[in-house]
Amino acid sequence: MRKKQQESAGNHERWLLTYSDLITLLMIFFVVMYALSSINSRKFQAMAISMAKAMGGGQSVLTNPGASLAPGVSGEADIAEANELERIKTELQEYIDQNGLAGKVSVNIEDRGVVLSFQDVALFPLGSAQLAPSARNLIVKVGQILLRSTQYIRVEGHTDNLPINTREFPSNWELSVARSTSVVQELIRELNFPPWRLSASGYGEFRPRAPNDSVDNRQQNRRVDIVVLRSKYETAEPMSIKPPDINKLQ
Repeated sequence: MRKKQQESAGNHERWLLTYSDLITLLMIFFVVMYALSSINSRKFQAMAISMAKAMGGGQSVLTNPGASLAPGVSGEADIAEANELERIKTELQEYIDQNGLAGKVSVNIEDRGVVLSFQDVALFPLGSAQLAPSARNLIVKVGQILLRSTQYIRVEGHTDNLPINTREFPSNWELSVARSTSVVQELIRELNFPPWRLSASGYGEFRPRAPNDSVDNRQQNRRVDIVVLRSKYETAEPMSIKPPDINKLQ
């Protein structure tokens, strides 16, 4: 009888082992959450991409971690980025206003970021991808403002739908790409702009702002846009296997 009482008392105390295991797991969980909340988002992205390539190049949940596990961290980052984009937009607008460029250059904040738009006459002679002399100074002044940010920059060339067929530019595709590339090269040459932050693309006549049914509308469509990308769109940019060697690029 006494033996059964001792076994019964032992069974009732086994819940303490389960309870202590649960407390240990909870402590580990919160330590991991705290560690994740302090990871720099760009370092996390680079680490995730490197791990994905090392594991065969497939998709990984790490490359799209979703919302931050730490309450408020993601929101604070979004607010800081919004403030930075607003600063860039304000400085660009002040430069446009002070230099009487409102009819040729405009700046707006869109979902993808700050979009600085140049009508082609502000930068290039008709049908050419060579920057006009006055345009070089304009690109440098704008580049000095963009240089103080950390976002990726995409330069986009656009044309109207009037066909072009020259030896240098067989179609509007070549012209639009050549113009965006000219702007990128000017930023690198004159400002030593970090090349890994830049990309050039051309859309030809296929991303018009207005119907190509009048002289004024076609003028709107012939443009070069410099886009300061929000960080959520940086994952659309190809990542390097390793960070660039700044000393070799200088």
